[in-house]
Amino acid sequence: MSAFRSDITNGVAVITFDLPGSPVNTISTSVATEFGAVLDEAERNPSVRAMVLISGKRDSFVAGADIEQFGRLTSQAEAEAMSRQAQAMMDRVEGLLKPIVAAIHGACLGGGYELALACDWRVATDHDKTQIGLPEIQLGIIPGAGGTQRLPRLIGVRAALDLILAGKSERASKALRLGMVDELVPPSTLRATAIHAAQRLADRGASERRPGGGIAGALLDRTPIGRRIVYSRARQTVLKKTGGHYPAPLAALEVVQAGLEHGMPSGMREEHRRFGELAVGDVSRKLVQIFFATTALKKDDGVEGAAPADLPPVRRLGVIGAGFMGAAIAGTAALNARVEVRLKDAELERVGRGIKSAIRVLDDRFKRRRLSKPEHARLSQLVSGGTDWSGFRRADLIIEAVFEDLDVKRAVLAEVEQETSGHTVFASNTSTIPIADIAGESSRPEQVIGMHFFSPVEKMPLLEVIPHAGTSDESVVRAVRFGRRMGKTVIVVRDSPGFWVNRILLPYMNEAGVLLAEGVPVDLIDGVITRYGFPVGPVTLLDEVGLDVASKAGAVMHQHFGARLEPAPVLQRMLDDGRQGRKNRRGFYRYENGDKKGVDETVYKALGVQPLDDAAPTMVEQRLIYAMLNEAAMAAGEGVVRSARDGDIGAVFGIGFPPFRGGPLRQIDDLGPARVVEVLHGLEIAHGERFKPAAHLVEMAERGESFY
Repeated sequence: MSAFRSDITNGVAVITFDLPGSPVNTISTSVATEFGAVLDEAERNPSVRAMVLISGKRDSFVAGADIEQFGRLTSQAEAEAMSRQAQAMMDRVEGLLKPIVAAIHGACLGGGYELALACDWRVATDHDKTQIGLPEIQLGIIPGAGGTQRLPRLIGVRAALDLILAGKSERASKALRLGMVDELVPPSTLRATAIHAAQRLADRGASERRPGGGIAGALLDRTPIGRRIVYSRARQTVLKKTGGHYPAPLAALEVVQAGLEHGMPSGMREEHRRFGELAVGDVSRKLVQIFFATTALKKDDGVEGAAPADLPPVRRLGVIGAGFMGAAIAGTAALNARVEVRLKDAELERVGRGIKSAIRVLDDRFKRRRLSKPEHARLSQLVSGGTDWSGFRRADLIIEAVFEDLDVKRAVLAEVEQETSGHTVFASNTSTIPIADIAGESSRPEQVIGMHFFSPVEKMPLLEVIPHAGTSDESVVRAVRFGRRMGKTVIVVRDSPGFWVNRILLPYMNEAGVLLAEGVPVDLIDGVITRYGFPVGPVTLLDEVGLDVASKAGAVMHQHFGARLEPAPVLQRMLDDGRQGRKNRRGFYRYENGDKKGVDETVYKALGVQPLDDAAPTMVEQRLIYAMLNEAAMAAGEGVVRSARDGDIGAVFGIGFPPFRGGPLRQIDDLGPARVVEVLHGLEIAHGERFKPAAHLVEMAERGESFY
């Protein structure tokens, strides 16, 4: 079946791209060949004066290249050939003897936007789903179809680098301001406007675009000395953000520079060469694997076999507990799932603060121009609250976000079951307490489940859904699907203390506490881990989570797992000294006006230690990372996660495990289970039984097995 159809309207060939059997349009070798033939026919047809390229998909223009092709690449030469072919396709479009207009609605990303860049004019809709950009950096590659050359020439080098080096996508309104598109229209008039633009171009040609950027643009974008300043600053920014772990942003910068300073042919040659290097590199392989894993999770309802049929979606949400977490869950649900949300707390004053905090999630999106004023007003009306159960009886899902105490959670569940109908699913936002314990006295245990959100809810992408042994498939599917509607990547994990993320995190955090008790400096511990690739170090994380919260979680885990997860004494010493972390501006670090400053040097006195001058960074890294790898192997062996895929996605999105390393289970595969066991044995001899290799890991090493 053809991916393209063409009809002629008033001398304009409207070419509709509608890839058969796919929800979105992607560019592949076969698509490029067919598109070339369609262009040839339109160019030869004397009744055609101009062309419009439009999508036949409901919410997408062109989503980019077919990512599956990357997985089939076996050599740099193959990858370079793919890029050269894509460049040739775009050159063909740019070189057409008749003008062509891109009519953009929905996702216009990567190769899709490179295709639009090769057109003479770009008309986009003002719809929320119209997102435009070059996100290739997020897959560890660079734009490979001329995007590194055409975008800087269209909008200036500073704006182009800002987009390309971060892999950013922009809404259509901002894309228009930047000059990425030329016109903005409602979806209903897209086709007519694009046809009119094509006729205008055929009659009069394209009007000359004025260079943007004002005086700064003239000095920085359009002079050799100014551009050198831009390149230097961009390089410094990239190195600061990536720590040098991601080669693609630096490669993209060098390719842009080659094209602007030595001409477009030189830039194109450098683009396909660097694309080829990166596409078969280890970092890109890891990031593409993460992409495929998250894509698969979007279709995974978390139950074996087919999901229950005719399951109605959640339309009304109840949230019990209007504190920090409850309010953030409510605001994020209103923003992304667009459902009615009712908050409940014991005191009206707390309810009011909770509603205000929930609406702040919407305020932030409005300030960043991600919501219009009418949208903000409408979504704000979805959030209400009170001290009684009004509004809860009609709720399809109730999420409890109260104090982390089993008795309190059981009492809340008992009240919910008295006040609600039999269809309501009850979810606990617990971080460590087993769901079976919470459901132990429930009258409807099949409708009790865990939904563990991560803080801050509006920013953290992961959600753990935790069914206990008696949870029904219907309850699992409802929780998973609603989590996805909230914009989360959802993994289903087994009901056990700490679940997956906190289970693998705790030994790592404990080891940081042991290192602190030994006198290893705070900034050395955090610096080692950020250089390894984590966004923050474990000591910073303790301050952010709150030392009181970390202490309670540690006590729960110690109760279940015994001496192996015995909390380090440093947390109690900190709490005894009145230090709770960022929340009371007294922790391992100093805080001024809400900002973290340097290490609080008085902390060593509170800990009763003298900071060491000779602590070895390699030793620190090994103890912290291998504590996590060992626990991940142990938990995976117990079936806490359904697959290595889920475990690694949980670690990457839940605790910031470095994406370029693929996740802890992928890391074990790369190192080799036998090598990991060997290192753990050495650590066990040197530092104690807590480093004893997990039995599952030892078995894997003996059998020559791997997680993937």
